[in-house]
Amino acid sequence: MPLKVGDKAPDFELYDTELKLVKLSDLLAQGKVVVLAFFPGAFTSVCTKEMCSFRDRMALLEKANAIVVGISVDSPFALRKFKEENRLNFILLSDYNREVIKLYDVYHDPFPLPIANKLRMTAKRSVFILTPPEGMIAYTWISENPLVEPDYDEVIRVANEIASRLSKA
Repeated sequence: MPLKVGDKAPDFELYDTELKLVKLSDLLAQGKVVVLAFFPGAFTSVCTKEMCSFRDRMALLEKANAIVVGISVDSPFALRKFKEENRLNFILLSDYNREVIKLYDVYHDPFPLPIANKLRMTAKRSVFILTPPEGMIAYTWISENPLVEPDYDEVIRVANEIASRLSKA
């Protein structure tokens, strides 16, 4: 069952590119808006463009008191190289065992493009924006088409709205 706005985001713990376990609830406890950006695979053209687009908008997201967390089924080692090569300035997490993409119901099996239809269980390109500290889902975007990117301006707008609401609370 897909998660929707108003649901509590399931907590999880995944390895980052430095092989440190990162827990979602710990990120939320920092009091920042958390933008979870699931992507199918490192080093692919659309995923590289998407992650670099988030990188290039980090100043705007930080102004909205938001952090970005990229998640794919790639190994932590591949993600480390991907992060280095693209100078990504946010956390990348490895869902190598495909537990979180199942938990969030954001996976392709098989991958929907003919060139890669032998790929099993990859993340759907999707974005969840979570409010701190409880991790309520304030925004969801899930694409069935891995070639479609999220609306980055909308992600920034929603993060700003949440930050504004939180600062008034």
